Amino acid sequence: MTAEESRERAAAMVEWQARACADLGSRLYADLLTRAAADVRSGGPCAEAVAGYEDAPGPDAIALRLAGGVHALVLSGRAPELAVHYPSAGGRYDPSRADACWSAFRAAVAAELPWVRDWMTRPPQTNEVGRSNLLLAGLLYASGPERAPVRLFELGSSAGLNLRADHFRCTAADGYAWGPEDSPVVLADAWTDGAPGWLSTAAADLPRLDVVERRGCDPAPIDPLSESGALALRAYVWPDQTARHARLAGALALAARIPARVDRVGAADFLAGVRLEPGTLTVVWHSIMRQYVPAQEWARVEVEIDRLAAASTPDAAFAHIAFEPERVGPQGFGFRLTVRRGPGGERVTLADAPPHGLPATAVAPPRP
Repeated sequence: MTAEESRERAAAMVEWQARACADLGSRLYADLLTRAAADVRSGGPCAEAVAGYEDAPGPDAIALRLAGGVHALVLSGRAPELAVHYPSAGGRYDPSRADACWSAFRAAVAAELPWVRDWMTRPPQTNEVGRSNLLLAGLLYASGPERAPVRLFELGSSAGLNLRADHFRCTAADGYAWGPEDSPVVLADAWTDGAPGWLSTAAADLPRLDVVERRGCDPAPIDPLSESGALALRAYVWPDQTARHARLAGALALAARIPARVDRVGAADFLAGVRLEPGTLTVVWHSIMRQYVPAQEWARVEVEIDRLAAASTPDAAFAHIAFEPERVGPQGFGFRLTVRRGPGGERVTLADAPPHGLPATAVAPPRP
């Protein structure tokens, strides 16, 4: 592949992410990344920043690493001219000043190229708290009438923020509410048409979960209690999505007082060490991480999940909860919440949602 072909591939990937950002409500990143793609094509500072990463897995890898590195500059006070355009740093984005914002972005990349190049080595880790809206719904569905203490195991945990999800509060316009009223994390407007009936019933029957174990895994875990870890988490949240930043701040506060363990290990090896325990419900959950796991390793993950499901009994139960992209009809992919419980349990689809988890839409009533 020639240098020109590599730049074209990288530019196309950045353009793809620009469109995705527009669809997901980030006008700031849609505008910046559209211009960044042109800069890559022309061999500008952004081309220097992403050089060598044109073959990174996933169409979002290049753009989100570039954008995250620059956002970290802003949050660290190293790009004050750009900060005035970033709501996450106290600024305001005005689309009529998009060219000025882009000039400041391009200048920051050029001035801090070693910093940005270092960020290009880091896989994007958006420990998206909003996805707990789906994961919690799946857990309430899976808990059933037994109300057994929960052992929670998460694949692709990043900083493990969603391992504290039982301390979040979810609400919807129809009056649905679950979780501590004083939680610093509020997942508001959680359902498009109000919570489905089964969830409202489950929430009323089980107003509190007894989580007795919280463990996760990640090939490159982030310590949410460290300054560098908190910066990385904040940097990968899009600057103009202030509600997401507020949820992240609340989750970081919870992480400081609720212990959870995240092991530096792959998903398959992690699951190989998990066993069911009498008197508990063992839950394995994950959200939008499967595409980052090589196919061969994911095949091993499925073997381990099948092993745990086969071992499940009424006294030592098991559930698998996933919020992942799935093919929806012939047109493309959607993001769906699925739950499987017990030996021979059929996988049930409960809801779909945008990739950040809010709001969710019930797709069909679950089978009894």
